[in-house]
Amino acid sequence: MTTYYSKDHEWIAVDGDVATVGITDYAQSQLGDVVYVELPDTGKALKQGDEAAVVESVKAASEVYAPIDGEVIETNAALVDSPANVNEDPEGGAWFVKLKIADKGQLAGLMDAASYKAYVETL
Repeated sequence: MTTYYSKDHEWIAVDGDVATVGITDYAQSQLGDVVYVELPDTGKALKQGDEAAVVESVKAASEVYAPIDGEVIETNAALVDSPANVNEDPEGGAWFVKLKIADKGQLAGLMDAASYKAYVETL
């Protein structure tokens, strides 16, 4: 499994034709305490940059963007009941959606962990 990162602070773990998408630890730390999560319907086709989920925190509401094109094949329904999991395990169990990858070529436009870390240090 390979993990990539977007400049919008999403992570995407790729396993074959399936990509698991969440937000980074940096993103959750910027949001503060997450109090609400809205997930898309299974079967929804997303284009790169489309809204894949909505996260509301004590500070603001933010969108989680699709880092690549894909069809939503699974959502993490546990986040709806326990949105605070986003703060507790952002790059693990608190993933938002799983996508069936439409174009693996888009992965080349994302960052690896070292590049993302360097990017965050510039912010």
